[in-house]
Amino acid sequence: MRTVRAAAAIALASALTAVAGCGGGSSSGGGGSNESPKTLTYWASNQGPSIEADKKILTPELKKFEKETGIKVKLEVVPWADLLNRILAATTSGQGPDVLNIGNTWSASLQATGALLPWDQKNFDALGGRDRFVDSAVASAGAEGQDPSAVPLYSLAYALYYNKKMFADAGISQPPATWDQLIADGKKISKDGKWALGAEGANLSNNIHQVFALGKQHGADFFDKAGKPTFTSDGAVAAVKQYVDFMAKDKIIAPGNAEYAQNQSLQDFAKGKTAMVLWQAAASTFASQGMKPEDWGVAPVPVPSGTPGTGQNVNSMVAGINIAVFNNTKNVDGAKKFVKFMTSDAEQKLLNKTYGSVPPVKAAQQDPAFSASDVKVLRDTLATSAAPLPQVANESQFETTVGTAVKGLFADAAAGKPVTTESVKAALTKAQQQMTQ
Repeated sequence: MRTVRAAAAIALASALTAVAGCGGGSSSGGGGSNESPKTLTYWASNQGPSIEADKKILTPELKKFEKETGIKVKLEVVPWADLLNRILAATTSGQGPDVLNIGNTWSASLQATGALLPWDQKNFDALGGRDRFVDSAVASAGAEGQDPSAVPLYSLAYALYYNKKMFADAGISQPPATWDQLIADGKKISKDGKWALGAEGANLSNNIHQVFALGKQHGADFFDKAGKPTFTSDGAVAAVKQYVDFMAKDKIIAPGNAEYAQNQSLQDFAKGKTAMVLWQAAASTFASQGMKPEDWGVAPVPVPSGTPGTGQNVNSMVAGINIAVFNNTKNVDGAKKFVKFMTSDAEQKLLNKTYGSVPPVKAAQQDPAFSASDVKVLRDTLATSAAPLPQVANESQFETTVGTAVKGLFADAAAGKPVTTESVKAALTKAQQQMTQ
């Protein structure tokens, strides 16, 4: 999923029991009715540089679907900062859209509410089969051993974007492949009002995405096999400290980034204030900020040593956006047709090209557009070195509690307070207590 601010996610865990089955969820793939067969409402997530840009991109496609099926789609593009709140309200009230986009990290949490239509074999067969989709994308669509609660729509991964001119001015010939190299390069760049690395220190989900990948590199998963939080493990503590230390100790992130939560780090990058950002599919945003493709480069996110891969060389979470159907839709057949349309080879090529994301549909990935250097890094990362966030019912609460702990530690770093192993462990202990109360 794109970087989001899920401020209300903590409410989800406490609401799971209350709303379970509120949408008529079942494991059979049933649910919904066909009382309104000629209309659909669709909540799309904000994928482009603005809400208006998304409307311009999606409206012609919805018109195409209407021409093919006779079903009119009412579109609402929902900002990421509001999307989870809106979904939570819809799951509790039962008054949601027919079809909606969800961040794939929310899949298991929303699955547990019973509000989303399960995608069993029959439903996947109507899309051409589950094996049309990349395995890692489907794995991030719900808890293991259960029918997915959504279908992959746009796949994303993190990459290291770097400003070529700033690198050249600092005498750096190539992007860093390891964290030690990034810090060394960063210290060459971070002077005279310029900084090496951008961050969104107040963005809870972005914090989670970064420390999760670092956690894998330190041998930590943040949850054990039973789904219990292990936030205070040595590896988890080391991962959080490493991330915050880019500001607190290494001095390569500007203190002001502790307050960033709305993509300000991308604006700084585009203005030449920051030389590097860790981001998902940033090309369209850079273009909207006036950057030319030749102004920036892209490389895999660094690892401790060697090259990205599995185990302790994981360098990204499996990011992406899934498309789901509310179980109490009044046009269940039309909703399934719409999902089929949006995941067709043609639409997958068109939409993912436009947004700079990677199609989770295997056949669509064969389009030459997805071999471009920047997209190829994302595609290869997804295929070889990305891991899905824990598919546990309280994943959204994890984003809030640990994301808030990291936010607080960044605030301490910005204020000049020491960030020690002990202070990191204390913050994560508090987060773990909140998860288990």
